[in-house]
Amino acid sequence: MENRYDVIVIGGGIIGLSVSYHLTEKQKRVLLIEKNEIGAGASSSCDEMILMQSKKPGLLLEMALESLELYKTLSEKLGIDLEFQNRGGMILIEDREQLKFMEDFVKKQKSYGLDVQIIEGNDIYKKQPFASGNIVASTYSPIDSQVNPLKVMKGFLKKGRENGLEIIKGFSMSSIEKKGDKWEIELEDKSRYCSEFIVNAAGAWAPQVAKLIDVEIPIKPKKGQIAVTEQIPSLGETNIWDAGYIVAKLDPNSAGNRDEVLKELGIGLSFARTMDGNYFIGGSREFAGFDTSTDYRCIKTIVSQALKFFPILKNVNIIRTFAGLRPATPDGKPIIGEAAGRKGFFIAAGHEGDGIALAPITGKIVSGLICGDKPPFNLEELSPDRFQKEGSD
Repeated sequence: MENRYDVIVIGGGIIGLSVSYHLTEKQKRVLLIEKNEIGAGASSSCDEMILMQSKKPGLLLEMALESLELYKTLSEKLGIDLEFQNRGGMILIEDREQLKFMEDFVKKQKSYGLDVQIIEGNDIYKKQPFASGNIVASTYSPIDSQVNPLKVMKGFLKKGRENGLEIIKGFSMSSIEKKGDKWEIELEDKSRYCSEFIVNAAGAWAPQVAKLIDVEIPIKPKKGQIAVTEQIPSLGETNIWDAGYIVAKLDPNSAGNRDEVLKELGIGLSFARTMDGNYFIGGSREFAGFDTSTDYRCIKTIVSQALKFFPILKNVNIIRTFAGLRPATPDGKPIIGEAAGRKGFFIAAGHEGDGIALAPITGKIVSGLICGDKPPFNLEELSPDRFQKEGSD
């Protein structure tokens, strides 16, 4: 067979592209297979934030901090301006109940090395002069950043191709089989490709890929909707979230006395300005299958949240809306590693809303695992078979 590769990567989003790029940097012959267009999924339907403050204290925060360090030199390595900005971030706190939650959360994050603090009063309005007056307190971290995910994907693709990356798009897979020490993939056009290693980086569609080799992974699509404003001058120094965003992401069952619609749609404010001057206003977290449409009720609620914190937006126009599907796991952690009993078949999926932030470190880790390098972290809690282990207890 002529179509032989060292590694076949399935999925052309930011995770699959990062893995592919990092493998080509290690001189591996890599084929990337994408059933649609490169970057057509969640990676192109999200905001631009590399948010450290939303990461649970522990492994995910440690990975995010390392990924942030990789981002700082990535523009130079890829030879493209990724629009990386280190703007800092604030999480606005509305009441004493939220403050108690965030004080404990910040204390734990600081123990893992995150530069973050609680600020109050004038310190808030020096950074956000147009914020409403009903804010009890805020967190602040100077290292929260942002990047243009479309340019990151373009950079990984460009550099990967320069390194020999090959791409097939527009075809779904019919089968994946292990033949001897190689994996063989057959596409719907009957073409076949083989490799020693396969990486399933298909995001919300990763379970369908895994089923082809009788592996079950509990990833479900979680829809997030975003509104985009017209271009306006900057309203403040940092990007913004509210404590409801953190609760909706990390502990939705503790939403307490939050509005029922906010809880139902998993809405928490995210508010970030692009380099072109548009603001991305998010967001929601809801299980809605593979539906990527936006709806008036959800967008209206998201915008109302933004107006509550920034009344100055009252006369600002919304020019478009969009939605993406975050690949979510039951425990909120990505799946990274080799599938049990399937030697050479790796999974890198389930990052939910952390795909942009964790893309560089995920690519570095997975390429290292394939090449026999010692991983920089203990990855046991991200193991693909952890859910089977839980079910057997």
